[in-house]
Amino acid sequence: MPAPAPTNRVRDVIEPVVSGAGLHLEELEVTRVGARTVVSVVLDLHEDESGGLSLDRIADVSRDISAVLDDVIPGESTLEVSSPGVSRPLTERRHFARARGRLVTVRLRDGEPVTGRLVSVEGEGPATVLHVVPEPVSVKGRKPVAAPPQDITLDRVRDAHVEVELARLAHGTDAELFGEDLDEGTGAGTDDLDDADDFDPDGSATDAADPDAGAPATEES
Repeated sequence: MPAPAPTNRVRDVIEPVVSGAGLHLEELEVTRVGARTVVSVVLDLHEDESGGLSLDRIADVSRDISAVLDDVIPGESTLEVSSPGVSRPLTERRHFARARGRLVTVRLRDGEPVTGRLVSVEGEGPATVLHVVPEPVSVKGRKPVAAPPQDITLDRVRDAHVEVELARLAHGTDAELFGEDLDEGTGAGTDDLDDADDFDPDGSATDAADPDAGAPATEES
């Protein structure tokens, strides 16, 4: 049984493809499942862009990645390409930049958690400033009251995540921001969409376990 290609070698061949497509390589994992090598790739837009990756765009770059992997992956293989879901923890500056305009919860190292609208991200490194406007709190019989805006530096953040907003889900905006997932095999062939019933008529993909993650499509060699 041939050994799987080292992750660094796989990264070396796919990063130019991803960069050439104007995308960011978020994660890469190379594993062995039985006799098959599985290459899992997570792609995202650059931090200064808004919206999410369309299924068509992921399909296009998947085919280009598949072509270059043929030279470095011995034996049978599967390529899984996806974009981050709404459940992705916000751990880097670029994650926060991509979440601008979203409702986020930020747990601090030195204070109470803050839930509010992330309106901007400024600066670089640990001194990056997150401008968060807390959501108004409704009290029965009174007008909603909002806490003052907060400027939080990245080095104060213990952990953070995007809150799922039901109104955004109803209008499809969460899927637009965080994109859809696509799995494609590294060999030649036609796409075989699994879980086809999970695809909405408008072409967006949903998953029963995570409404913001796309339903996978697979092609194997």
